[in-house]
Amino acid sequence: MNNIKNKFKKALKTINSNSQLKWGCILLCFIIIMIIITPFITKYSPYEISCDMLLPPNPDNILGTDGLGKDVFSMILYGARTSITIGLISALISGVIGTFIGGIAGFVGGKVDAVISEIINIFLMIPTFFLILMIVAIFGSSMFNVMLVLGLTSWPSNARLMRVEALSLKERTFVKSSIAIGESNWKILFNYIIPNGIYPIISNTTLSISGAILTEASLSFLGLGDPNIVSWGQMIFDGKSYMATAPWITTFSGLAILILVVSFYLIGDGLNVVLNPKLKNVNK
Repeated sequence: MNNIKNKFKKALKTINSNSQLKWGCILLCFIIIMIIITPFITKYSPYEISCDMLLPPNPDNILGTDGLGKDVFSMILYGARTSITIGLISALISGVIGTFIGGIAGFVGGKVDAVISEIINIFLMIPTFFLILMIVAIFGSSMFNVMLVLGLTSWPSNARLMRVEALSLKERTFVKSSIAIGESNWKILFNYIIPNGIYPIISNTTLSISGAILTEASLSFLGLGDPNIVSWGQMIFDGKSYMATAPWITTFSGLAILILVVSFYLIGDGLNVVLNPKLKNVNK
């Protein structure tokens, strides 16, 4: 129990040491709390259609209603779950693939590194958003497909970071000692290379959550999102026809995207400073 308390205190101290990380965590915690209490503070289902169409913000519908009479406040709160889920899972897929591939390239080196580096460069040259558009248009726009495609197209940046870390770490004494005593390459990779080189990946993956959220919102705005779920991008797409008469639909959903993206950006940038000793010293 004392060990858990010490770790918690250390985590709080780390968060408080960087203003960006602190404010990012505050924003994200606020959003998560709102998501948890959503069933208790919303009067309407986000899918409930009514005759009260395009009502401005009022005591009963605090953020107004859309063109189908659906409550905008409920849609925004339930849409937060969609955005966070897509962002986290797609970033996790990207982080795992990028870490594994980049670790192998940097640690093994030689022809393996050359081939993997060329594959990474090819992926980096491809206009990712248009590739995502084509894949989603061909295979469907379900939430699962969107998360999978986002994860499978955003791993090269993590792979490059992990490759650089692996190239540096394999020259360290503790890694060479492990090679000398005959430990297997896989054991060295997973026990020494990846655990010690994962810190830049953590901060970059956190930043990529923001990118995934924006990409999903862009797909939904273009009509390629999952029509069976509530999405902020879908809300903006539906509300653009009513910009002159009911601007609150797109305004509030756009602000929600902005706040969530900024929170993850602040956390990712703060983690980059906290986990990077050079940047930490500069910050001081």
